[in-house]
Amino acid sequence: MTTSANSRAQAPASAPRPPLLTRALMLRFVSMVGASVSFYLLLSTVPAYAGTAGGGGGAGLATGALMFSTVLGELVSPRLVARHGNRRPLMAGLFLLGAPALLLTVSHGLVWIVAVCLVRGLGFAVTIVAGGAMTAALIPAKRRGEGLALVGVVGGVPSLVALPLGLWLARHVGYGPVAVTAGAAALAAIASVPALPDGRPENPEAGRSALGMTAALRTPALRRPSLVFATTALAAGILVTFLPLAVSSAPAGVVAVALLVQPAASTAARWVAGRHGDRHGTARLVVPGLLLSAAGVLVTAATVSPVAVVAGSALFGTGFGIAQNATLTLMYTRAARSSYGTVTAVWNLAYDAGMGVGAAGFGLLAGRTGYAWAFTLTAAAMLLALGPALRDGRVMSESRPR
Repeated sequence: MTTSANSRAQAPASAPRPPLLTRALMLRFVSMVGASVSFYLLLSTVPAYAGTAGGGGGAGLATGALMFSTVLGELVSPRLVARHGNRRPLMAGLFLLGAPALLLTVSHGLVWIVAVCLVRGLGFAVTIVAGGAMTAALIPAKRRGEGLALVGVVGGVPSLVALPLGLWLARHVGYGPVAVTAGAAALAAIASVPALPDGRPENPEAGRSALGMTAALRTPALRRPSLVFATTALAAGILVTFLPLAVSSAPAGVVAVALLVQPAASTAARWVAGRHGDRHGTARLVVPGLLLSAAGVLVTAATVSPVAVVAGSALFGTGFGIAQNATLTLMYTRAARSSYGTVTAVWNLAYDAGMGVGAAGFGLLAGRTGYAWAFTLTAAAMLLALGPALRDGRVMSESRPR
């Protein structure tokens, strides 16, 4: 009895889990919410405002300019972060996102609107990359999956609210107040940034040795997860863009329910995947996320059935949420802290490029095959990403010490 008691007393206690909601992370949420509100309040509002000046072409040009400069900004921002740390680029990005919004309604000319969109897209890109690198550094490595899931919720909820709210406010109070609100949200968030850790490497050589975009894309351990995520993002762009057209004959409300169920399922799945990955390993979640995403698109192909459309959206949202969390967590785990900015940029490029290519390519495909077959072929094409996903899992398994 004594021996047993002594054994229990000498058994090492399990190490406590490090705290997740630190003061620094909660302070970082302030700038995250400010940027999200600023961006999404005007994401649909500015095209509508441009449409009153330049018609449908003006609306498309405004969105195109915003996304074009966002992609360009994501390509150059990692070097800024590696050289100058996180704080100054984040503050600059919030300023470039917010200040031009205050000037949006100074002129109704299409050239002015496009110029504002170009500057705001650049600011949004810098904010994403610098803020993402800072956030990743604030999350304990042992709780990275759960932390990134929480970050997804904090950044995602304002976007879900601000996107429809911007158009509603524009109709009821005008474009000017919406633009001022969006600008103020980003500019006010700047005040929270100086209290955050800078993340600048003490050794200047560490900043210079950070991976650039080209080197990151050539690194298989980063390239393979980003390809898998780009494939799921491709389907996300398709569903958001074409689901209302594909099920136009369905009862009223089916599309609205489906487009609400998808992000809700995605948010819940990100949280569950993050907690599961921290405890049991993240790499094994990539393939299930991809397969569930493809299965959701395949079920949605039965566009004549409202049940199939809603169920497919829920299934896809679940797979997409798992893929979001698993791929981003893996990429941060496999990179040095000095390269977190590059990882953030690569992952977001996969997101943006996947959604853009999916929407553009699906439109051409559906015009030839019809929506049902186009969804079916998309689901089949997504399975091509099983190659890099399975290869990644096999290589990582073989590289573990035995």
